Amino acid sequence: MKSIIKVVILLFSISIFSQVEKIEPPFWWSNMKNPELQLVVYGNNIAKYDVSISDNIKIINVRKTENPNYQFITVSTENINPGNINITFSEKGKKIQTLAYEFKQRRENSSIRDGFDSSDAMYLIMPDRFANGNPNNDSTADTVEKADRTNPGGRHGGDIQGVIDHLDYINDLGFTSLWSTPLLEDNEPVYSYHTYAQSDLYKIDSRFGTNEDYKRLASEMHKRDMKLIMDYVTNHWGSKHWMIQDLPTKDWIHYWENGEKGFQRSSYRMSTQFDSNASQHDSHACMDGWFDTTMPDMNQSNPLLLKYITQNAIWWIEYADLDGFRVDTYSYNDKEAIAKWTKAIMDEYPNFNIVGEVWMHNQSQMAYWQKDSKVGAIDSFNSNLPSVMDFTLHDAVTVMFNEEEKWSWDKGMIRAYDNFTNDFLYPDINNILVFAGNHDTNRINEIYKSDINKYKLVMSLIATVRGIPQFYYGDEIGMLGDKNAKGDGDIRRDFPGGWQGDASNAFTAQGRTDSQNSYYNFTKKLFNWRKSKDVIHNGKTMQYVPQNNVYVYFRYNDSERVMVVLNNSTDAQSLELSRFAEMIKESKYGQEILSGNEIEFNGTLKVEAKSSMIIELK
Repeated sequence: MKSIIKVVILLFSISIFSQVEKIEPPFWWSNMKNPELQLVVYGNNIAKYDVSISDNIKIINVRKTENPNYQFITVSTENINPGNINITFSEKGKKIQTLAYEFKQRRENSSIRDGFDSSDAMYLIMPDRFANGNPNNDSTADTVEKADRTNPGGRHGGDIQGVIDHLDYINDLGFTSLWSTPLLEDNEPVYSYHTYAQSDLYKIDSRFGTNEDYKRLASEMHKRDMKLIMDYVTNHWGSKHWMIQDLPTKDWIHYWENGEKGFQRSSYRMSTQFDSNASQHDSHACMDGWFDTTMPDMNQSNPLLLKYITQNAIWWIEYADLDGFRVDTYSYNDKEAIAKWTKAIMDEYPNFNIVGEVWMHNQSQMAYWQKDSKVGAIDSFNSNLPSVMDFTLHDAVTVMFNEEEKWSWDKGMIRAYDNFTNDFLYPDINNILVFAGNHDTNRINEIYKSDINKYKLVMSLIATVRGIPQFYYGDEIGMLGDKNAKGDGDIRRDFPGGWQGDASNAFTAQGRTDSQNSYYNFTKKLFNWRKSKDVIHNGKTMQYVPQNNVYVYFRYNDSERVMVVLNNSTDAQSLELSRFAEMIKESKYGQEILSGNEIEFNGTLKVEAKSSMIIELK
């Protein structure tokens, strides 16, 4: 009887001893520049066990926190060859569990991959609203929110396969890179389609597809000489993330004692990040406040968390073969910590590119956040961030083409001119993202009431100024959307033709209306022309103070000159070309790329009302 009891006790003890439930990163690569790897091991009471690793791998540090369900094991990967190693957990010398951990072979030249740059034009999509290539994953067993296309704020079923199916459409339009809003799992019960409240940083949301699908997307893009940019979120996670459900440390997130479940909304006063007169109270209220109850604010100053998100970012670059990051709400992070995060990635991939969302309305404040900024240096700060988004240009673009004053000090085309007078603030002016709209702003064609002439003025500007143009899906067919009146869902409408049974298919010329084709054809001509123009990608700018609401600037280098004329007036204008002799020089004529007409430089240049001209000087 006693022996039977002993057997039962033994079997019971085996069934309840702690098992490793997760280990992250799930695998790694040999020959990384930074040889230190932090393994996060998670399991019930896992901290009570000792750890050892095979193959003479050096354990640098084992960190155990106040939560006994975690171990943070830092190892040296120096001289590790591709293959499996064994990680063993034991108690008082007795082996409890052994896990195999894999190191993979890196792609050839992985470390020197080229990121996106000013030779690219970027197409932005919200994958849930772009195209549904696999209706079978619209709702999945492992996610809570199910598909409901009738709900503007619900899941509509767009996925990675839908994107792959339409890569040729994006490429033919003239776009060389793709920025997709996040694709990682967001398991919130509602409003999960935007995927900014992520619940698993190592897993593509099953309603979009699989990790392998994402890797295949990158591969298909590279076959077309296109680049894939991942939307990365460092500032906040989703409330359903497994680590949020069982925090490794209390300071893993910014927990507000007086808030419900630690929540207090951010004040959004980003100026406190560099205001030398700011109070600690106000700085804390902005940087440590949450975006929403479903988005806990992460504490990047916690070194364990910082290492976790740094390795996760590098893991996705290696795994999916990425070409860049767009970092959400970059300037809301702990600024010293996010600078370390950025530097660690750029140290590993010196030619990579990262653009940060710094949503501010002052050029000096935005320039503060670009790498090697002289503005930031005043504050002894260097973000290491290669690129920022030109929100002040966006501010101007969304109003100036409705302002028709011929003689104004600060309205109409003067707004564009004034924006570029501050280019001296940026340390790398060609590495600025310029745009007319994105997934958070009113549709540009809504702002300009479907006036295609104003659309042409907007895009002629975006495609020819310094920087990297970013384009929002659907603008090329005149898509509308009013965020102020109808909410976010209206500016994130489904692309017509992306779903089986749609009444029209705007992915094809036959499926587009005459109006949609007018938008499309202009966009295609403009951005395909831009593809091969180094003078636009890397040339200098010379601009002239707008007169009669007409803005003229030149892009030029040692071998090429391009004259851009934007007539925002309701009247045709006749320009005295002698004013531009400094740039026209000896040229007698030019080729206007939008119309194909030859333009003679014989004293004056007539420009039709509300029209643009892009002239290659000969």
